[in-house]
Amino acid sequence: MSNISNILRKAAALSAAMLLLAACSTTSRIPADDILYTGVKKVAIARSDSAAVPAEVASAVRTAVDVAPNNYLKMFHWRYPFPVGLWVYNHWDEPKKGIGRWIYNKLVEEPVLLSDVRPEVRSHMIEQILDNNGYFSGTATYTLSQGRNKKKAKIIYEVNPGREYPIRNVQLLPDSTALAAMIDSLARADSYLASDRPRYCADSLSIARTRITNSLRNRGYYFFRPEYIEYLADSIAYPGEIELRLVLDSALPKFALERYRTGKVTLHVDRNEGGGIPDTIAMKRATLVQMRPSKLRQKSIEECISFRPGRVFSVRNMDRTQTNLSRLGIFRTINIEAKPDTASRDEKLLDVDIFCTFDIPLETSLEVNASSKSNSYIGPGLSFGVTNKNMFGGGEQLSVKLTGTYEWQTGSDRSSIFNSYEVGLTGSLAFPRLLAPKFIPRSRYQLNWTRFQLNADLLNRPHYFKMAQFNASINYDWRLRRHVSNTLTLFKLTYTNLMHTTADFDSIMTANPAVAQSFRSQFIPQMIYTYVYDRQLNPNNSINASFTIQEAGNIFCAIYRAAGVKGEKRLFGTPFSQFVKGQAQLVWNHRIYGEQWLVGRVAAGAAHAYGNSSQVPYSEQFYVGGANSVRAFTVRSIGPGSYKAPPGQPDDYFDRTGTFKFEANIEYRFPIAGPLHGAMFVDAGNVWLLKKDSMRPGGTLSGKTFFRDLALGTGVGLRFDISMLVIRGDLGIGIHAPYDTGKSGYYNMKSFGKSLAFHLAIGYPF
Repeated sequence: MSNISNILRKAAALSAAMLLLAACSTTSRIPADDILYTGVKKVAIARSDSAAVPAEVASAVRTAVDVAPNNYLKMFHWRYPFPVGLWVYNHWDEPKKGIGRWIYNKLVEEPVLLSDVRPEVRSHMIEQILDNNGYFSGTATYTLSQGRNKKKAKIIYEVNPGREYPIRNVQLLPDSTALAAMIDSLARADSYLASDRPRYCADSLSIARTRITNSLRNRGYYFFRPEYIEYLADSIAYPGEIELRLVLDSALPKFALERYRTGKVTLHVDRNEGGGIPDTIAMKRATLVQMRPSKLRQKSIEECISFRPGRVFSVRNMDRTQTNLSRLGIFRTINIEAKPDTASRDEKLLDVDIFCTFDIPLETSLEVNASSKSNSYIGPGLSFGVTNKNMFGGGEQLSVKLTGTYEWQTGSDRSSIFNSYEVGLTGSLAFPRLLAPKFIPRSRYQLNWTRFQLNADLLNRPHYFKMAQFNASINYDWRLRRHVSNTLTLFKLTYTNLMHTTADFDSIMTANPAVAQSFRSQFIPQMIYTYVYDRQLNPNNSINASFTIQEAGNIFCAIYRAAGVKGEKRLFGTPFSQFVKGQAQLVWNHRIYGEQWLVGRVAAGAAHAYGNSSQVPYSEQFYVGGANSVRAFTVRSIGPGSYKAPPGQPDDYFDRTGTFKFEANIEYRFPIAGPLHGAMFVDAGNVWLLKKDSMRPGGTLSGKTFFRDLALGTGVGLRFDISMLVIRGDLGIGIHAPYDTGKSGYYNMKSFGKSLAFHLAIGYPF
């Protein structure tokens, strides 16, 4: 009882001190002719002609007056009640030196005064915003809202936009030159200028002018600039409406009126270390000047050049060439210059010089992650890779990656502290083009990739089994549209071999034939197709949708049946698996304010074995938990459904998989300071069985128990984001486990401490 009394006394003393601090004056040193600004109380925007002003106009008005007062947390848009910095400013004398000066500088906060905010200037800014958006009779005023302390004030802005002025008509240029005719044609097709009586908006007019200019520069008028088009607005001829006229700048330079064609194209390729001997090579699309010795595949580099000598010059070809060369991944710098060919007299030509410098060909990567749960498994993971980005001189990438993980169980009575380890070696050779027949559709404006891959993995569960897996595959990656990417695994052959088992594992497999079938040694011949739609809808919203479908063994079974083979079919004396599997995922990003984002994710998958197999292979089954899933639980610690190993039977990884998966996540991301960001999240998910398994009761998918079977967790996280690298730490907090924990109610975690799971990883979870 004495400890509780001491704690209560300290809490009361702290509360009293905070109340006393809050009561102290924070205006004693405010100049006599000034006032402490405490924020904007209200921005009242009246309706215009019985209609609310557009959201973008209202947002611009509020942004103009959005000045942060003291002790203000902009991340959450509220002021904290104890203005320590202001109190120090008003009641401490600045020390000359020593620790006192250091403490003073860390705590003090200069007051934000009304003279700093200048509300009269901001009222004029609002009126200018209204003018720029077609509200020429709009007014803005302000008043001060003060309490008993007249040295403090909030500001109330009152905005009366008046009526909006529409554009009645747009008079185009006299159709006297090819340039004027082209500008008129583009203006008639412009989404803003050609619309019916649009509201006058200076920003929209500027954007329309830029759109016209960009189109002109893609039609040969390389030196034309947006400022060469001017607008004359008349609001007198038709009161309340705008008569708009397009004119060209009277000081328009002569060279901006010229339409150019593409002249000589020269590609200069320098070595990464500089120096070398120049070697000039004539190609169809350009002249290559390459510094030797260096490795460069001429055909690959020529395919990246979008320019064609003699054709109308287009800035779009500059952008495409820059992008294509960049995607090869072999150059450190790329610069493209266009200059008039002064030697040509018959026509206007622009010579193009492309300057490229090789990057260092070798690239290494290192990824580290870790997960921990107070009552389960902990352990680190490591991935190390080496890539040669220019193996044969055409951007071919040869990479080798070594991965490894260790996991062990804490608080266990097991004889060995190590629970498991996994090591893998992957080799890949990627070509930046489709090594496939020409009739397969492909984009001329995007790089297409062909990848050959070999992989070997060793999975060791020392109390149960040791399994080896080998696979070889060939993949095609291509784009037909900017927002859509496709991946086709034309063929992938996987071989799994259960190398060693323990007596405990054998007894479990004997009792559970379904699990035993998924662990058998087998071949898995597959074809896989993945479709990804990734699009930025607007500055505040983006979506990423992906869908994967794969089949295994169907082609082989068809061949065997055609040959008259019945019963179980084998490849090199080993059975091969037959199944279908599909997965889908949708990720939605929404900007709430500034750099605050709300990110949602929904993912589902299903797999079904038939024909030559009774069960989906263990390596192809679904599992949940971990750093990118339900973060309150570790990998393979829940499911299928409400199943949990009965007392006396080991509860381990191998029976925590299923043939149906559902996951849903929502995460709020916000900046904290500099590259440090925070997150709050809620995760839900589980796996189920599509075929009933009597040895795993509660594991079968059922609509009646679906929501009760969803594991639910929440948590907080920190991210250190330096653009090229994101280091993430997430602390998951369990809310609901789908199995019987011995506690009743929806919140059924055994204890708060045992419901925690910490994950350290690289990159965002989704």
